[in-house]
Amino acid sequence: MSFVVSEELSFRIPVELRYETCDPYAVRLTFHLPGDAPVTWAFGRELLIDGVGRPCGDGDVHITPSDSSESFGDVLIRLQVGVDQALFRCGTAPLLAFLDRTDRLVPLGQERSLADFDTHLDEALDRILAEEQSTG
Repeated sequence: MSFVVSEELSFRIPVELRYETCDPYAVRLTFHLPGDAPVTWAFGRELLIDGVGRPCGDGDVHITPSDSSESFGDVLIRLQVGVDQALFRCGTAPLLAFLDRTDRLVPLGQERSLADFDTHLDEALDRILAEEQSTG
């Protein structure tokens, strides 16, 4: 990916894209910026899928296809924390290949079969209630 500093200046940085079936709704991008510790962002896989084709995102993550004729076939990923933001440019083809591999692991719409949140929530609530009863 390229870290975009301005319209005139950008530089390539290594970025690791990860998808784990234990968290089937999320993708992770780990950015290796020169001189800094790696930074990992996790956000919805569906957001990345949608952002390849159209502008989308609320809050800290915005993804949009590039509209510049010079960079046809690119996707822009804007990450924001407070007033600080970073813009990254990535080719569409590598993102689509990555997303295709995630879909082979867990087809879109089948995430719930791996992430049974209701069961995990019930277990967590039972533990909390048991702890409260034993201390109270």
